[in-house]
Amino acid sequence: MRLDNVLWMLTALAAVVVLLTRMRLSANARQSGHAQVPRWVLNSHVVLGVTALALWVTYLTSPNHLLGLVSLAVWWVEVVIGVLILLRWLPGGGRHASESVDDSWAQGPSLSILGHVGLLLGVAFFTYCVLTNKIS
Repeated sequence: MRLDNVLWMLTALAAVVVLLTRMRLSANARQSGHAQVPRWVLNSHVVLGVTALALWVTYLTSPNHLLGLVSLAVWWVEVVIGVLILLRWLPGGGRHASESVDDSWAQGPSLSILGHVGLLLGVAFFTYCVLTNKIS
């Protein structure tokens, strides 16, 4: 499989994570073990995710090293915010989390953990590809 195909697939998965995170965190009443995340944090997280996606897609279609570095910076800020929200949201993960309840998405936060850890690994791979000039 060619590297550019892998990058496009990971980009599509990142878009799904950004979308599903927005949908899941905006459904306040149905979150399992959730801590109320302020609306401005959620909106910032989504705006950064969409910005990172837009910059990354632009970079993939016409590689420019500076654009790649800027998109990586936005990706890393996005990932750090996402992981911090996830850690706060985990049941028993902090003093702000409520008791776990089942929701319509999954039993517990396993879907969110999968998405955010997957995005963390994907952004690490994006970083490797940009810093080693694998994208042409």
